[in-house]
Amino acid sequence: MVSAILLAAGESKRMGELKLLLPFGTSTIIEKSIDALLSSRVNEVIVVTGCKAEEVIKRIAGKPIRIVVNPHYLQGMSTSITAGLNLIDRKAKAIMIALADQPVIDSKVIDKLLEQFRRHDKGIAIPVYQGKRGHPVVFSVKYKKELLKLEGDVGGKEIIDQHQDDVLEVPVESRGISIDIDNLGDYEQLAQN
Repeated sequence: MVSAILLAAGESKRMGELKLLLPFGTSTIIEKSIDALLSSRVNEVIVVTGCKAEEVIKRIAGKPIRIVVNPHYLQGMSTSITAGLNLIDRKAKAIMIALADQPVIDSKVIDKLLEQFRRHDKGIAIPVYQGKRGHPVVFSVKYKKELLKLEGDVGGKEIIDQHQDDVLEVPVESRGISIDIDNLGDYEQLAQN
């Protein structure tokens, strides 16, 4: 069983407005990210909100997901990872950490990552496009305690760096794994494609 944690709590400081609710295709950035996970082979999707949580929840409440509000989101990404981990199913064997501001990642990329993770004996799986690592990242549940110990505005990179011998790089045909929307220019460029 794989539990996916979608990190959607940030302030979007560089954007100047909450980017997750901006239109993207026929829906919004966050809905695109959720729908890709729901269309994939993950077993549950946990969305961690924080900034403007009520607005975000209103937009996504009808989806078959679990939602948790991180009241400590200003203390960094690690607090959102912890909030999501506290909600994962006890039967989960793996944890996928995904970013809500990557709406061009589709379910095929997610499924390929999961398939390769299951096929190999490595504890961490990372998608790679043209030599560049991206997201989402799959961690074996054996890394849950280390993920819970993270502090500040860090994700799983620290753990990945410490366990390079346990990392499986999965080549994918999607540059979307390394594209996130940080500013208006990123958004306009992606929304036009």
